[in-house]
Amino acid sequence: MRKIVAGLLMSLDGVVESPDVWGWPRFMSEEMSRGIVAGIAQADAVLIGRRTYEQFAAMWPDQPSEVPMADFLNKSPKYVVSTTLRGPLEWANSTVLAGPLGEELARIKNLPGKNIQVPGSPGLVRSLLREGLLDVLNVSICPIIVGSGMRLFEGIGEGITLELVHSMTLANGVLGLTYRPGRVVHPVVEPGVNFPTAAAGGKR
Repeated sequence: MRKIVAGLLMSLDGVVESPDVWGWPRFMSEEMSRGIVAGIAQADAVLIGRRTYEQFAAMWPDQPSEVPMADFLNKSPKYVVSTTLRGPLEWANSTVLAGPLGEELARIKNLPGKNIQVPGSPGLVRSLLREGLLDVLNVSICPIIVGSGMRLFEGIGEGITLELVHSMTLANGVLGLTYRPGRVVHPVVEPGVNFPTAAAGGKR
């Protein structure tokens, strides 16, 4: 079965918003480009949210084939998660997912083909994590503190287990991490437990 694979650039303090401002110009390298090319070679479809669709649709159709990811994004089927967009969409091979997200993704994953790539779309990635719909999470952590902006795990509100399946440190200091999200764990808090008291062996 196909997998839903997300890839995000993240600052050291967890910001995933506007990596085109603080991340890509500073940290994009030949080594990172090779990793991106290897990742998209394993995919033949794209899953994005509305905001990312609007940004990408305004930029990528004009990019030449020499630009990494241009052919992949322009020619691959693109599934757009949105409650406000209506088809047909202008960007070629783009379709709005109109039904319940879990059902739509199950249908797409059962189609023949390679993996389904989620480039950017941090809000969508957060929702996929929360709902247990993401199969692989690739995070490139950059050695920079941005200070403000959307953080990937902010507001998830649940305990989600992540199994580290691969890690590597690039020459530019970027840490590449690949996680396999697990089940959502609902924390159980025993009523009346006082941590300092419990740590002291129950003595008051």
